[in-house]
Amino acid sequence: MLSRLLPVRDIDSILSQTAPMWEQARGQRLLLTGCTGFFGCWLLESFLHANRAFSLDASVAVVTRWPERFREKAPHLADDPAVHLLRGDICSFTFPEGEFQFVIHAAADTSLQAAERPHILLSSILDGTRRVLDFASTHGTRRILFASSGAVYGAQPAELTHIPETYLGGPDWLKPLAAYGEGKRAAELMATLRAHEAGVECVIARCFSFIGPHLPLDQHFAIGNFIRDALRGVPIRIKGDGTPVRAYLYASDLAAWMWTLMFRASSGEAYNVGSDVGISVADLAHTVIEALDSNLQIEVLGEVVPGIARARYVPSIEKAREQLGLRVSVDLRDAIRYTAEWHRQTNSCSRSLS
Repeated sequence: MLSRLLPVRDIDSILSQTAPMWEQARGQRLLLTGCTGFFGCWLLESFLHANRAFSLDASVAVVTRWPERFREKAPHLADDPAVHLLRGDICSFTFPEGEFQFVIHAAADTSLQAAERPHILLSSILDGTRRVLDFASTHGTRRILFASSGAVYGAQPAELTHIPETYLGGPDWLKPLAAYGEGKRAAELMATLRAHEAGVECVIARCFSFIGPHLPLDQHFAIGNFIRDALRGVPIRIKGDGTPVRAYLYASDLAAWMWTLMFRASSGEAYNVGSDVGISVADLAHTVIEALDSNLQIEVLGEVVPGIARARYVPSIEKAREQLGLRVSVDLRDAIRYTAEWHRQTNSCSRSLS
C-alpha cells in the first residue's frame, strides 16, 4: 500500500496556525471519536505531529469499531506509540481508566446508507453523544469539543446569503431527511446541559462542507465525485440542475480551526466552521476542470425550474474570524489540486472505483 501520510505542507500549515496553543496538551490524555473518518484522520495526524514537534508527551485514546481496518488504512497513525485504540461502538464502548483532560467527539455517520435508515441514524447520534458525555463527566475531563453540523439550521432561507450562529431556524422534524440535522440539534443541547451539570467546558463546532485528502470520492459528496471523474478522464455528471450553492473549506484549515476551538474558544458557545465563499454546483464542476487542467465535458442531468429559489449552504464565519482570528488560508482551486494530487499518489482513487 502506498503511503497515506498527509502532505507535509498541510501538516506544517496546521502547526503554524496553532503552535502557541499546544502547551495546554503537555502531558495530557485526549479521547477522540470518529478517528477513522475524514475529520478524525486529520485531527489525529495533526495531533501526533504536534506531539512530536513540541515533545508534549501527550497521548490519545481513539474509539473504533474496527481497529484492524484502521490499522490497514493508516498504519502510521494506528501504530504510533502515543495512540491507544479502543475497540467498541461509540454507543457502548468500554471506558478506559484514568483522567482525560480533553475530549473531541467527531463520530458521525454521514454516508448515504445511514441517511436511508434515519431512525437508526438518529439513535446513533443521540446514544453516541450520551456515551461520550458519560465518559467525560466521570474521567476528569476539562473541555469537550463537539463536532456538530450546519444541518442544525435546516434549509437556509434564500434571502440569507450567509447563515450566522444566531439564526434560529431548524430542520422540518416531520421529514425523515431531518434525522441528521435534528439529531445534531438535540445532541448540542444534551452536550450543553450535561457539561454544565458536570462542570465541564463545552464548545460546539457547526461544520459545513469540506475538501481534502481522505475525502471519499465514491460517496454522495459532489466535489469528491467531480474530482473522481476528472481523474478518470470521464465527463463530469451533475445529477441536479447545478444551481445549489455550497462553500468548501480545505481540511488543513478545518483541522487548525478545530484545534483552535478546542483550546481557545469560549465555553458554551457554537461556532460555524467552513468557508464563506459560495459557489454553485455547476461552477464548481467548471472549477474542478480548470484546476486540474482538463478539457472534460460537463453533463447537467436536471433542469432549472423557473421561480424556484436555489438552495444555499454557506455559513457566516464572522464570529470565528472576530473572536479567534480564524481565516480561510487555502483557496478552492488549490484545495482541488491538493486533493487530487493526494489521491493520485495514494492510488486511493482507483481503489475506490474497484
